[in-house]
Amino acid sequence: MNTMHDKWWKNAVVYQIYPKSFQDTNDDGIGDLKGIIKRMDYIRSIGVNMIWLNPVFVSPQIDNGYDVANYYAIDDSFGTMADMEKVIEEAHKRGIKVMMDFVLNHTSDQHPWFQEALKGPGNLYRDYYIWQKATGKRSVPNNWGSFFGGSVWEKEPLGESFYFHLFAKEMPDLNWENPEVRMAMADCANFWLDKGIDALRLDAFIHVDKEEGFPD
Repeated sequence: MNTMHDKWWKNAVVYQIYPKSFQDTNDDGIGDLKGIIKRMDYIRSIGVNMIWLNPVFVSPQIDNGYDVANYYAIDDSFGTMADMEKVIEEAHKRGIKVMMDFVLNHTSDQHPWFQEALKGPGNLYRDYYIWQKATGKRSVPNNWGSFFGGSVWEKEPLGESFYFHLFAKEMPDLNWENPEVRMAMADCANFWLDKGIDALRLDAFIHVDKEEGFPD
């Protein structure tokens, strides 16, 4: 067995690309996937053998694409799925591997799962997210603070429960205690691996496990 080949990532020279500001090919002020293709020879010339793309999925861009509304589609501002497939093809032609940012901890509040979850406790997708009610004299379930300021809890528009968001209120946390969430996210990952990407960077992975009971 060629153990060095099996562990190619140990010798990876990774070049992180923030697509929005990398190369704009259509003069709309936003970098795009065609811009990455255009610069692929340059990337190879500086000794890079792996590119890491910040999120290019469909997103309202509350947090620069880390609020994903559709894991299966490319945001129009960056191009098309055909453009993404071309990025993978052109990178591989030059011996460059492709790693995508994969946001595991949360989705956008515009994601269909969350839009369904908001319909109430009986909805099929309700348990894809984390819900609590305020008890006693509390105005929110506990005193945890969001990384983006304020409470981690936001009251749902049409009910009495609060949903959990470790980041912006537009980015509800997924409930990783639910095996259906794990399978659904694995399906998303496999979709992109089947497209030919070589790796996934697991964003905010350390936050998926929440302390049981949500104590202060």
